[in-house]
Amino acid sequence: MAENGVPILQLRGVSKNFGAVQALTKVDFETREGEVMALVGDNGAGKSTLIKGIAGIYKFDEGEVLFAGQPVHIHSPRDAAHLGIEIVYQDLALADNLDVVANMFLGREVLQRPFRLDEAAMEEVALKTLDSLSVTTVRSVRQAVAELSGGQRQAIAVAKAVMWNSRVVILDEPTAALGVAQTRQVLDLVRRLADKGLAVVIISHNLHDIFEVTDRITVLRLGQCVNVYKTKETNQQEVVHAITAGKLEHVPGMAST
Repeated sequence: MAENGVPILQLRGVSKNFGAVQALTKVDFETREGEVMALVGDNGAGKSTLIKGIAGIYKFDEGEVLFAGQPVHIHSPRDAAHLGIEIVYQDLALADNLDVVANMFLGREVLQRPFRLDEAAMEEVALKTLDSLSVTTVRSVRQAVAELSGGQRQAIAVAKAVMWNSRVVILDEPTAALGVAQTRQVLDLVRRLADKGLAVVIISHNLHDIFEVTDRITVLRLGQCVNVYKTKETNQQEVVHAITAGKLEHVPGMAST
């Protein structure tokens, strides 16, 4: 983990409300290249809203977003992707009827000439990407995604995200509903992403996984950031207490004074 330098992604005082519901209140958040940052909190803590703001799906009502130290405005997922921010959602957004190569290039296909796919070039890049991430469990990149296990599908979704010169990869519940062996594969993959110099944000309710693979942990509670821990300097009991009873700077429903 890089201890020094400017965070690759930084949010300063971001807020978001939906009518009378204050989903986020003056949240600070950052992640650095070469680190795995956890984002944890109970249901309704604001995790999804924060990530969708980073992705350009929601527009923050206040605050600023910096990328590599420079203020940026992310108005759409295309803006986020242009910066190098990729998000792997829990549903993975894979097409079961297509093979691995087609899924990895979905919407970004390489054309040999108008209306003709360059299948050989796409297959070569897919193979190189999987090899660079040490993904060895996928038998063939021409295998239909429907035939893959949960862990293999997660690996394909992650490989798809990092194939496009990504600098920040956000993983939403990457080990949910996976068995022990598949979870091990995914956690190893997460660590390899950070070792390759990417900034990785992992959202998970599984604190065992969080403590095994992350460098730092950001805790949200009721739409506010209540603490940021170095993983090696805290424990599950302390993090659970922050999730359930962490001190709030702003009382929900009360006007700021």
